[in-house]
Amino acid sequence: MDPIILGPKRPCPGDLAARPYSSPAATDRLLESLLSLSDPSPSLDLSLERLIDSTPRELDKELLVEAALEVGSALLEAALRSARKRASSHNAAAWPLPPDLTVKVFSMLDTRSLCHAAATCSMFNKCAVDPLCYANIDLTAVVPKVNNTVVSTMIQRAGRNLQSLKLGIWPSPSSAEISQSMSYSSRNSIDTSGPSWNEKKPRQGRESSVLSRSCLLALSVDGGTAGALLKRLHLYNIDKIDGPALCTALSACQSLIDLEVIGLHIELRRTLDAVSTYCHSMKRLSLESSETGRDDSLKSTTCLDLVTGCPNLISLALRGFKLQDHKVKILVKGLHYLKVVDFSTSYSITGIFLRNLVNGANAPALEVLILRDCLHLKEVEIARFLSAVLGGDCQLLKYLDISNKDGLSAEEDWNNRCYNPRIPIMQVLEARPDICLVAEFPQEASFVDIESSSNSQVSRSSDGQIFSSSSLQMMPSLSLDLSSANSSESNYNSDQGSGNDDGQDAAYVAYDGDSFDDADYQSPW
Repeated sequence: MDPIILGPKRPCPGDLAARPYSSPAATDRLLESLLSLSDPSPSLDLSLERLIDSTPRELDKELLVEAALEVGSALLEAALRSARKRASSHNAAAWPLPPDLTVKVFSMLDTRSLCHAAATCSMFNKCAVDPLCYANIDLTAVVPKVNNTVVSTMIQRAGRNLQSLKLGIWPSPSSAEISQSMSYSSRNSIDTSGPSWNEKKPRQGRESSVLSRSCLLALSVDGGTAGALLKRLHLYNIDKIDGPALCTALSACQSLIDLEVIGLHIELRRTLDAVSTYCHSMKRLSLESSETGRDDSLKSTTCLDLVTGCPNLISLALRGFKLQDHKVKILVKGLHYLKVVDFSTSYSITGIFLRNLVNGANAPALEVLILRDCLHLKEVEIARFLSAVLGGDCQLLKYLDISNKDGLSAEEDWNNRCYNPRIPIMQVLEARPDICLVAEFPQEASFVDIESSSNSQVSRSSDGQIFSSSSLQMMPSLSLDLSSANSSESNYNSDQGSGNDDGQDAAYVAYDGDSFDDADYQSPW
């Protein structure tokens, strides 16, 4: 049999390797002829149909269709790229600012707006990746969306330019916890910029954060380059971050001056130890327990270390922890620059430490004092403190919050609640119009609801303060205990008979959760 001689293989239309090479000039002429068609859609349609009909094999017809789709897709992508390039060139020519000023403008945007600007065009995208644009990273939101990769990428982009980092989630504003209350307050304005405390307080029964305990590791890599110059660190309700992870991050942030931690599973003593060890420039410290009233880890030695390690503290907020009066005294008396104090929802504070805020040359110059919802806060201590304010002490005090959703504690037994406390609220408002005094207490059933009562008469004083006639019912009974509160300066001196020295007040010692050695500790102040 004669051998069968096969000719050269017929090239398949879809085989790219078999397609003849065309020079750029030939491709340009071919594309120019295609683009010069007055009505390309029917022309190309008819031409492709004729080419397919002239092909005898079905396989080749399918390959022709695939090749047409490939060429059409390539042509579409090329057209889109050209359109983006022209738009970018147009934006660059029309945008009035040079790149350096554009970066400056972008650095003033919040993180969400910066991401939106980066997606606008390639010119804005190039400017938006500049490290200066990520000096202040704010990835807080109501709904958790940001993961570790996004946080790490932005921190690495910022590098040594990172100044502020805010992460986490907070619940949407809820209704007021006290539905029926007796409220007294002056009408002085208070700066409430940023999310309120109710908006940032620990979440309960909400979705958990996407971030994990390793979301802050980028601050420590490369020798802590990103965290070296960080000034502000705010963390809200990131339930997967624990104490060791936070302390590791703080060790890399030795320039930190503002730390706010809310809703994290951390131990107060360990956190304060890390702050006093690494963050000596701290000026604002705000910590809130994720489980109110359960953390009693704070020791007197920890308070002393914080006073020594962070002497420049101006604002201190420790909310939801078990704080005893003698420990609070160490902090308030030892931090000489302290102006803002917030011990809200601190279960063990009785108010005895307030005796150390008045009298003497070393009395703290507080401007803001918040003791909201402190379960053991005694009515008699508040009465004594307000009487001292009426006597001329605490001249720098501008804001005082003694509200309590459970009422103030009685002198003998904290289980006996004072819903209509006998304290000189009205006298303070009249004598010190510069103070914004907030005192909200739940009403007993025997009292008339001030806001809903149609018979209550509202009057306005000359300085613009508003009072209700039903709220004045408590005024005649104010003289019962005030005489003893004002009877002697020695009874309310900061050094004699204050009850802040451990072991001097029986009720005070009962609230102390420290060991015997710590309870016997004598504060040098």
